[in-house]
Amino acid sequence: MSGRFALFGARIFDGDAWHDDAALVVQGGLIEGVMPAKAVPAGVERIAAGGDILAPGFVDLQVNGGGGVMLNDRPDVATIEAICRAHAPFGTTALLPTLITDTPEATAAALAAGAEAARKKVPGFLGLHLEGPHLSLARKGAHDPALIRPMTDADETALIAARAGLPVLLTTVAPESVAAQRVSALARAGLVVSLGHSDADYATATAFADAGASMVTHLFNAMSQIGNRAPGLAGAALDGGALSAGLIADGIHVDPAVMGIALRAKRGPARIFLVTDAMATIGTAMTSFTLNGRTVHRRDGRLTLADGTLAGADLDMISAVRFVHRRIGLDLGEALRMASAYPAQAVGQAHRIGRLAKGMAANIVALGRGLDMAGVWIDGEKVFTAPN
Repeated sequence: MSGRFALFGARIFDGDAWHDDAALVVQGGLIEGVMPAKAVPAGVERIAAGGDILAPGFVDLQVNGGGGVMLNDRPDVATIEAICRAHAPFGTTALLPTLITDTPEATAAALAAGAEAARKKVPGFLGLHLEGPHLSLARKGAHDPALIRPMTDADETALIAARAGLPVLLTTVAPESVAAQRVSALARAGLVVSLGHSDADYATATAFADAGASMVTHLFNAMSQIGNRAPGLAGAALDGGALSAGLIADGIHVDPAVMGIALRAKRGPARIFLVTDAMATIGTAMTSFTLNGRTVHRRDGRLTLADGTLAGADLDMISAVRFVHRRIGLDLGEALRMASAYPAQAVGQAHRIGRLAKGMAANIVALGRGLDMAGVWIDGEKVFTAPN
């Protein structure tokens, strides 16, 4: 639907404030504005929202797979399209398909596929996240240790060249495998550099933030922890006002009490935001899949390798929003911002996504009273309607 229409009949959260008895007007795939329902001009098509709340679409910066596929399995445009489609029914309207540590050939294929997806304007595609291979073996998690390696001149050159063809290119690196000078070069070229899978101490993490790193990947997981005399990477993420941090809010990767402590402790202006770290299972009934030739088992909300190592998450964005709202006790508006405005800010996209404001992409979710998904729009086109 590329014309002009107004969504009404729901309370509207624009990313900053709540609006009652209001309508959300969309034209040409962009938000025209929020106005009193009775002020909608004649001739504008009026459409029932289909839910109790209208809010900004969710932005997920770490999505390994969905709909039965993984980006690692087949890094091409069809896989990217399948992942974006799989996450839309859960409210995700912009995401970064994520390549877990793989071969140089797989990385090159993913970058080429991302550039093609950007050219095709695949609905929901925001860019790419390369999680590795430049990580620490000591904090490898489920990443294949045989594929982890230091960054070379050729890697740096390829990343900088790829950035031009992508709206967002995010790479997770560990100081153990990447020099600070390379981080500076990547950041100057427009990449978003995140620290993760690292045993770096507080001083090193802070120095890398000064060099240009602006994020920390899945806070508390696969990183040096906060000790009484050694704050570690986790401590640097909370104490560093320039470091945003992704949080897997499933109650498995991080204890709810620790989540609450972290949210209260985080120094701004950078924020903690929600990520899913989702795998192929999202939107399916599958009980296992493979990652770099190893079987990942799905059981009781967990995804694990045979030895019990967590391997991504069986999580979608609306479930993460419900978790931090209901279990952690966050105000609903703040929970929604953690899924939309804050991740958009973290990757420099707050000018076009993450809020329902004039001129921004009409990426919208409609939520029912129980925070169930009722409808989803991407660029003004409805891509999901909840079944009756």
